[in-house]
Amino acid sequence: KSLYWERKMKITPTRIKEVLLIEPTVHGDARGFFMETYHQQQFSQYGIDANFVQDNHSGSARGTLRGLHYQIQQPQGKLVRAVVGEIFDVAVDIRRSSPTFGQWVGENLSAENKHQLWVPEGFAHGFYVISEWAEVLYKTTDFYAREWERAIRWDDPRIGIKWPLGDPGKPTLSVRDSQAGYLRDAEVFD
Repeated sequence: KSLYWERKMKITPTRIKEVLLIEPTVHGDARGFFMETYHQQQFSQYGIDANFVQDNHSGSARGTLRGLHYQIQQPQGKLVRAVVGEIFDVAVDIRRSSPTFGQWVGENLSAENKHQLWVPEGFAHGFYVISEWAEVLYKTTDFYAREWERAIRWDDPRIGIKWPLGDPGKPTLSVRDSQAGYLRDAEVFD
C-alpha cells in the first residue's frame, strides 16, 4: 500500500448527510503522535471542496455554551476540532428548502478522540464544554463579518437539542447568546 492510503481518514455522514464526522488516522509511538487534520483530495471525495480562509481558536471553561451562530451573508463552512478537553459540537440545518430544516446533529469532539466535524454553509453552529477546560480550533470558508453575524437560541424547543448539561443545568452564555431569538423568527437560508 502507498503511504497515502495508510493515512486515509475515515469520513462518515451524520444523520444530516452534509454534516460529516471526520476521524483522522493517528500514528503514535513513544514520542507522541502524528495525524493529518486536513487533506484536500480526501475531503473533496466527500464533497468538501472548501477554500479555507481563516483559522479560529477559542478557550472556554466547563459549562460554557457558545452558539448557535451563523452569518446570513458571507456564510461560513467550519471544520471544527477540540485540541484540549472535550466539547459537544452541534450543527443545525437552517436551509428553509432542505428536508432536514430545523434538525440538528451533535458529536463529542475531544483532544483524546481527535475527531472533527464538518459544518457546511447553511448551518448554525454551537458547542458546549464538557471538560474542565476546552480549546477549540476551527477553519472557516469565509471571513468573520460582524454585520452578518446572527444567533439562534441554544434551547429553542422547536430544534430540541439534547445538550449534555451538568449541574445545575444552565450553561454559561455570552450576553449576545442569552438574548438570541428563536428559529421561527430568524433570518435563514433559502
